[in-house]
Amino acid sequence: MELTHQRRTEKAARHPVRAGLKSCEAIRKAVLRNKESVLNEYLTEAGEHARVLRLALTEAEALAWQTDFPDLLFPTLATEKARAAVLWHQRQRALRRTPEERAFAE
Repeated sequence: MELTHQRRTEKAARHPVRAGLKSCEAIRKAVLRNKESVLNEYLTEAGEHARVLRLALTEAEALAWQTDFPDLLFPTLATEKARAAVLWHQRQRALRRTPEERAFAE
């Protein structure tokens, strides 16, 4: 078992670019999995403004990639942006209510 780990380490040392690409690909996949998870969690709450939610998650992803640890920061950033998008959607729905609907809701 130890020999296998040693061989992998030696192989990675001989091909640092390949090892770096594999690491980057793993991080990219982790970010995409988290993005899908957050999207699925908040999609129904975003209602007809699902596009705003998707844009918010894309913005969170772009911000996360500007850091040294995008896979660690993205989930929190995405959740904050998703909540903000849902709150915006709820405010928009409240503003669009007719006077009768507002009177009934109060």
